[in-house]
Amino acid sequence: MRIVGLLLLVLQATMLASAFDPSPLQDFCVAVDHPKSAVFVNGKFCKDPKLVKAEDFVFRGLNIAGNTMNKQGSNVTLVNVDRLPGLNTLGISLARLDYAPYGLNPPHTHPRGTEILVVVEGSLLVGFVTSNPNKLFTKVLNKGDVFVFPIGLIHFQLNVGHAPALAFAGLSSQNPGVITIANAVFGSDPPISIDVLTKAFQVDNNVIQALMQQFKA
Repeated sequence: MRIVGLLLLVLQATMLASAFDPSPLQDFCVAVDHPKSAVFVNGKFCKDPKLVKAEDFVFRGLNIAGNTMNKQGSNVTLVNVDRLPGLNTLGISLARLDYAPYGLNPPHTHPRGTEILVVVEGSLLVGFVTSNPNKLFTKVLNKGDVFVFPIGLIHFQLNVGHAPALAFAGLSSQNPGVITIANAVFGSDPPISIDVLTKAFQVDNNVIQALMQQFKA
């Protein structure tokens, strides 16, 4: 019994040593000394259970196609905790993705969530790039095919068909976040220094300025 007790103590110590903070649910969470000053507690405050209604767990409208009349020819309708309060603390969200013919969901990342995508209509060229070394994994998906994009990695989808395409995606966070690479690099506010960008991309100042004009807010 003494040996069993020692083993249980060792197991408990190991479990405590391997514990870690939960994943963040926003870009940053500045600590405050006074709770009255807090806005977020790594997510959202919880509603009094006595006041919860069935409506808190319902979102309507994913049957409606998104507007793809834009430069990229795509639209993402995200159902996260801001649009469906019942998702709070559950670690999941959902998105509808509409693509015009040859429409693109441009290279982007979700800093807080893995994405699993299923094609409902059409054909999509999809892919993601690993961290160094930057290896591309890519595939053409057809109706009924499923693909997974690991958390934090740059990924994209391109409609390679002559007709509109439709996909749905599940994400492993109630607020996965999205960083669209081109917008973040060339359209940040305030803008990144041109000296930084010319050196990073090894191109002339005029090229960087032209790109910044394209993504200017």
